[in-house]
Amino acid sequence: LNCSTQSGMGNFSVITEFLLMEFSRVWELQVLHAVLFLLIYLATMMGNLLTIAAILIDPHLHSPMYFFLSNLSLLDICNISVTLPKFIINSLIGSQTITLLGCTAQVFFFLFFSATEFALLVAMSYDRFVAICHPLHYGLIMMPSRCLWAAAGSWVTGLIYSAVHTGNMFRLPFSGSNVVHQFFCDIPHVLKVSSSGVYQTEFVLIIASLCFLLSCFAFLIASYVRIFSNVLKIPSVEGRYKAILTCSPQLMILILFLISVMIAVLGDTSDTSPIQNLFVAMVYAILPPLINPIIYSLRNKKVLAAMGKMLRKIFSLSMKYPSLKASKS
Repeated sequence: LNCSTQSGMGNFSVITEFLLMEFSRVWELQVLHAVLFLLIYLATMMGNLLTIAAILIDPHLHSPMYFFLSNLSLLDICNISVTLPKFIINSLIGSQTITLLGCTAQVFFFLFFSATEFALLVAMSYDRFVAICHPLHYGLIMMPSRCLWAAAGSWVTGLIYSAVHTGNMFRLPFSGSNVVHQFFCDIPHVLKVSSSGVYQTEFVLIIASLCFLLSCFAFLIASYVRIFSNVLKIPSVEGRYKAILTCSPQLMILILFLISVMIAVLGDTSDTSPIQNLFVAMVYAILPPLINPIIYSLRNKKVLAAMGKMLRKIFSLSMKYPSLKASKS
């Protein structure tokens, strides 16, 4: 199973390809896996693309909250596109291999989009904090220029974070086993087959990252404590309910994202069963991009209304043009 090229001296070999985990050796079951994951991928793409299109088209949704939401949907599209298409293609052609360059790209972009999403969630939480705790100054604080800087800062933060980790993970050649016990180049599983020097350095970086994440999480908890304390002071029940609805989606997505990160970092990388590896990977690599548009779109009447208006326009245009062509003929 070791796909490698021989070095000039001795039996030392340098890995140029990795073998990803397959969930079945039966071709029919591989095709079934590919179809199921293709449906998940298409559903995720459709939900996030509809969210982005509705926000761009409807002028009533041109506000900081929905600007950040459109960025989040774009990140979800990018994140799930890093892992699933390669797995779907491999399942259809019966292949397990991924090149070293392809594995590097998967690790880089997966870290890039994940870190950017966390930074964006922090900005979204701050937006809800200002909207509920300082509503009279919301327009002055959350100006369009500041929202652009916050979004750009999130993307730059993710880029730097990913570059540091990916550069460290792939700074030395891999040798020994090239089997990655996951359906994509998952960071913990790639580290397991890396050299001891890289593993130790990455362990220090991960600890530093966790400290930073925990400090951000403490800031977010403090913000939400203030948010809910202000919500409880609202005299009317309808006002409290409306205020909770505006910030609950961000809180739900943030909790889901943090659980995903903890599972990814602290999860056991031992040789577990393929089904167990599949479910663990789905929690932090597939589930968040699939659920995020559901949490926002199905719970947000404005987004649903914008989607309905947009789909009705598309349907009416599709019905209109064939009738025009028929009348001309």
